[in-house]
Amino acid sequence: MSRAGVQDSGLPPSLGGLPASYGAASGIRDWGLGKLHVGGLINTGRGNDGATHHRCSMLPPCIARSGSGWYRGNIVRIYLDYNATAPVPAEVADAVSTALRECPGNASSIHAFGQRAKALLDDARSAVARLIGGEPSEIVFTAGGTEADNLAVRGVAESQKDGARSAVITTAIEHEAVLNAVRLLGRRGWPVSLLPVGASGVVAADALARAFDAGGDSAPALVSVMLVNNELGTVQPVKAMAALSRARGVPFHTDAVQAVGRIPVNVRDLGVDLLSIAGHKFGAPKGVGALWVRRGLVLQPQSIGGRQERGRRAGTENVPAIEGLGVAAERAARRMSSEAPRQAALRDRLEQGILAKVPGTAVNGDPGARVPNTTNISFEGVEGESMVIALDLDGIAVSTGSACSSGTLEPSHVLRAIGLAPARVESAVRFSLGEGTTDAEIDRVLDVVPAVVARLRARGRGRG
Repeated sequence: MSRAGVQDSGLPPSLGGLPASYGAASGIRDWGLGKLHVGGLINTGRGNDGATHHRCSMLPPCIARSGSGWYRGNIVRIYLDYNATAPVPAEVADAVSTALRECPGNASSIHAFGQRAKALLDDARSAVARLIGGEPSEIVFTAGGTEADNLAVRGVAESQKDGARSAVITTAIEHEAVLNAVRLLGRRGWPVSLLPVGASGVVAADALARAFDAGGDSAPALVSVMLVNNELGTVQPVKAMAALSRARGVPFHTDAVQAVGRIPVNVRDLGVDLLSIAGHKFGAPKGVGALWVRRGLVLQPQSIGGRQERGRRAGTENVPAIEGLGVAAERAARRMSSEAPRQAALRDRLEQGILAKVPGTAVNGDPGARVPNTTNISFEGVEGESMVIALDLDGIAVSTGSACSSGTLEPSHVLRAIGLAPARVESAVRFSLGEGTTDAEIDRVLDVVPAVVARLRARGRGRG
């Protein structure tokens, strides 16, 4: 059916990509005030046909969501970039919105408004602690994973007594939040050691033992090893490496940004001293995270000011975002046991289908040591960036690696670190699934990818 002469996509007209002339064609003289929607500003007006019509008039292209998926124009869009960020579920968005409207107080204030805000922080702190097996008092809220990593790496290194600058050990495949914090320490006089990682994308625990031996009697200031690699999805042997560090009396930090909310994580079982979290990886708003700090560990604050977060992170807490983090943590805890195997099955079907349908493809990293939602595949003869753009034009969102590194012309430091040939590095594409991923979407991707690859190869859009 059509409405006012325009094809009806099953969504409000604004979500069906209607042209700007639609208002005139419908006899709408005044669109009225707009209301913010997912991808733009939704205006409403009444036409000659007596019906209320909608349009998106803010920032094209307008991407919006209905019950059956994401849309831009009449294209159903498939989101397979959950490792970059996860969409915010309605339950979390509602909690954030309620906190914004109904909780105006500063959590440091002693009046009723402030105490209500503090109660929300306390509830969220408990929810995050339960998700990772820690205590609420050990949770430090931050503005995200990057701040948590910086607070851990620099906070421990700079807390050494008498200005000591003992070595900092990490791996070559860490997220840049850790690597750049370590490099900064290196420029300031801390010795830095990067553990090598082989083609599996998994660091060997004995590499840390060798690094300890090479240091002799001098104990490092810190070891930092990520729990899950953001590009490959490979799970690192953090428990074994943390045990080695504990035997030497060396604090151990793990960046668990890609793990928390996707696989079971328990700080006591891992034996770590610090663990970083980014809420937007499992459904919380962007710009909120946490650092778990083992009770008794000395940490040099990186922001100086008030006594918030037990003096470890100054600044007024973002109560609505932290409320969202708490709700997302509770939600992840409820859904993880069912979502992990479901996503793993979809990921495996996607991966096997691409390998079967597209010649010259290869999976990067150890397929047997990954989180359930991630696969990284190289397409021989195709530039990864060209692949991402071409798939986006067909409504499929993927990436070539870390979103935090987008905009740089440098190839993936992770894929280079594991020793892949330059052509394979530059042809790699990451597919990362989430709770919104469906069987029908995987079917669609398996229909589109072979044709896109064939088209790009025919046009010579490769370097290898």
